[in-house]
Amino acid sequence: MTNFKRYIASVLVVVTALSGLPLTAQAGIVTTGEFISSHTASANSNRERVGSFLARDDVRQALQTQGISPQAAVERVQAMSDAEVEQLAGRIDQAPAGGDVLGVLFTVFIVLLVTDIMGLTKVFPFTRSAR
Repeated sequence: MTNFKRYIASVLVVVTALSGLPLTAQAGIVTTGEFISSHTASANSNRERVGSFLARDDVRQALQTQGISPQAAVERVQAMSDAEVEQLAGRIDQAPAGGDVLGVLFTVFIVLLVTDIMGLTKVFPFTRSAR
């Protein structure tokens, strides 16, 4: 057992000694143009993903049963900020395949309702603008 303890002790000494060494890091300067172009490409792909989701026939029918014009929903998505579109695209990705369209439609409904209340749009006749 003493050989095992010596082995563990020597390993711990080496690990402790090496943990104090500085690690190197690789970094580079990212220009503003590079950052904006990558961010814009990501935002455009999210908008396209949400737009293609809203173009599906089952989604259009579900929107119409909720009393929302599919064209108004598309226009509303175009008016959303990049962060809102990213959140909505994330919800679409998390939805089960071929199922639970109602969850995504509910999210779209809530976003439309909030923007109506904020006074940015007027889709629902039962809301009053906060402005």
